[in-house]
Amino acid sequence: MDFSLVFAQVWGTLGWLIPVALLIGVLKSPWGKGQIGELMVWLLAHLQLDKTVYRSLHNVTLDTPDGTTQIDHVFISPYGIFVLETKNMTGWIFGSENQAHWTQKIYKQTYKFQNPLRQNYKHLKALEACLRVDPENLHSVISFVGGSTFKTEMPACVTRGNGFVRYIKSFQRKVFSEAEVEAMLQALQTGRRAPSLATHREHVQNLNRRSDPTAERQCPKCGGSLMIRTVKTGPKAGQQFWGCSGFPRCRFMQSL
Repeated sequence: MDFSLVFAQVWGTLGWLIPVALLIGVLKSPWGKGQIGELMVWLLAHLQLDKTVYRSLHNVTLDTPDGTTQIDHVFISPYGIFVLETKNMTGWIFGSENQAHWTQKIYKQTYKFQNPLRQNYKHLKALEACLRVDPENLHSVISFVGGSTFKTEMPACVTRGNGFVRYIKSFQRKVFSEAEVEAMLQALQTGRRAPSLATHREHVQNLNRRSDPTAERQCPKCGGSLMIRTVKTGPKAGQQFWGCSGFPRCRFMQSL
C-alpha cells in the first residue's frame, strides 16, 4: 500500500481543519476576545459618532510613574474627553462603583475581575497628566459587549452594546473650543507610545511586574521603596495596598 498516497488524501480532506482550529483557539483566547470587543466598539463609534465632532484615537499607550498604561479608545470633543474601556464578556455581571472586584457568572461558574471603573481611573489620570486638563472634563465610559447582562444597578457610564454612544452624546455643554480639541489631539498623538508590537510587549511586561508581589517597586513620589501594607481600621480594614517605606514623611499609596 502506498502510504504517501493515503496520507495525501487524508491531508487533502482534513488539512483545512488545522488552520480553522487554530483560528478558533485564537478568537476564544482572552487576547482574541479583547481584540474582537475593541473592534466592535470601534465599528459602532465609526458608524454612530460624528468624526468631525468626536476625534478618536485607539489603543493609546502612555507612560506612567510605574510603567505604562494602555487605553482602548479616547474620544476628544468640544463636550469633553471620553475615555472608553471595553469588556467583551458574556453571562451575568454583578458589581458596584465602590467594589474592588466585580463578578461574572456563567451558569454555575463564577469569575472575579477588576472593577473596570477603577481600571479606567488610571487611564483618566494618565490623560490628565499628558493633556493638562481639568479632571471634570474627563469622562470614564465602560462598554460591555458580547451579550452580557447586568444583574445589579450600574452607573450611567457603564453601558452595554451601543449604549456608550448614547452616553457620550448626552453631554451637550461645550467645554473646549475647536482649537483646544485640535491641540489636545496633537498633544496625545505626540505623547503616546508608538503603536507597535514592541510597545505592546513592554506594556505586558509592566503588567506582569506590577502583579508580581515579589517584584521591587519604587515610589514615584520620593524614590523610596514600595511595600505591601494592610489597612488596620475603618471600612477598608484588611485590604492591602502598596505604601511608601518613607511613611509618614511620604504618604504615596497605590492599590494592588
